[in-house]
Amino acid sequence: MTQDPVAAVLDAIDAANAADPARDGAHPAALLYGRRMSETLAAFAPDASAHLRIAARGHHIERWTSARAAYPEGRAGYLRWREDLKRFHADRVAGIMAGIGWPQADRDRVAALIRKEGIKRDAEAQTLEDVICLAFIAHEFAAFAAKHPPEKVLDIVAKTGRKMSPQGRDAARALGLPAEIAAALESLVTTTGSAIPRTA
Repeated sequence: MTQDPVAAVLDAIDAANAADPARDGAHPAALLYGRRMSETLAAFAPDASAHLRIAARGHHIERWTSARAAYPEGRAGYLRWREDLKRFHADRVAGIMAGIGWPQADRDRVAALIRKEGIKRDAEAQTLEDVICLAFIAHEFAAFAAKHPPEKVLDIVAKTGRKMSPQGRDAARALGLPAEIAAALESLVTTTGSAIPRTA
């Protein structure tokens, strides 16, 4: 194993994601997404384990290689696509870890996090879900809201809120959201009922 095995895995994930043909500004979209996930995790859970740091960076590795259009239309096709993606991402990251020399137990743990196994019982799996939601709110929600009707936006807000822990919702409130995003997220509240504050 290398002197810094976590950095070696993150670098390998970045190298894979750098091949994404889609762009987000000047960067490959998947590469930028993975790095944003790591930044969000560092802010939300600065003491995160190595397993969680790897899972956050790699949970969408090479996502562009599996197109939704390759699956049947409708909810059943969508759910099958999502489950296949989880397995693909988990296996891909575990394979990278194996090549670097990580023990099987560590590879299995990261793969389980990426598959979101036992999310209601596993605090790290819930933290990963919180980070996914926070990264979406911070970096993607504004563009999503601009492209969809209000009822669709509200539906996504409700689904996002249900996925997050109380701590995750608190972190969302602290993002310093632009007014237009905060307005759309008004129903995403903490367990005490406090709405996300508006900012100028």
